[in-house]
Amino acid sequence: MAGIPVTRNEVSRDRADAIRQAVRTAEILPAAYGDSLLARPEHAAGFYAFLSDPAIHTPIYSLPALLTEASVREFIIGHEAERAAGEGLLFLSLDPSGAVAGYSDIQIWPRWAAAEMGGALRADRQSQGQGAAGAIASFTWIFDTLGLELICETAALDNNRTARLLDAIGFQRMGEVTSHREDGTTRPSLVWEVSRQAWFAHHGQDQSRAGAPSGNPEH
Repeated sequence: MAGIPVTRNEVSRDRADAIRQAVRTAEILPAAYGDSLLARPEHAAGFYAFLSDPAIHTPIYSLPALLTEASVREFIIGHEAERAAGEGLLFLSLDPSGAVAGYSDIQIWPRWAAAEMGGALRADRQSQGQGAAGAIASFTWIFDTLGLELICETAALDNNRTARLLDAIGFQRMGEVTSHREDGTTRPSLVWEVSRQAWFAHHGQDQSRAGAPSGNPEH
């Protein structure tokens, strides 16, 4: 999306390369309700079934404009290429039956040591209060494992749930940008950012690993 991140502090080439390598080797995304796994083409049918709910896909501009099982498969394959380039990750959360219950789409800008995470949870997981806990776990993982300095988030102007969440967990509002969909449609979006320093100060966690990607988390 053009216009984000709003804050752009270029890092060294070595730092950017280290971030790319951390992205290439990432395989799981910790969350409050269980680890999410990398999306694979064989997940296309289940992921399409999850995204077919209008309440899930309508607000999300990064998804294919025409949702079909084939376009979802291409979406996954595109993210595999982004991971190989060190610039993107797509994770799926599966429930005990194997159905997709949520996803996380992370865009990484190694040049600025920054990322944006989008995604959605099935309604039953939202109602259990897992959204906030899962978001905190995921954002902490992004900073800690990928070695980033900034996370940027966007949401539609009327997405009050996301706005309340981001305001509550330490993100700062940075104005508005225009979101573009692949079919040419646009919408205004609110923008939030949080730096690594501000995140760990807000959440009271150790910063001793700051500045260097740490590889895959241990489980």
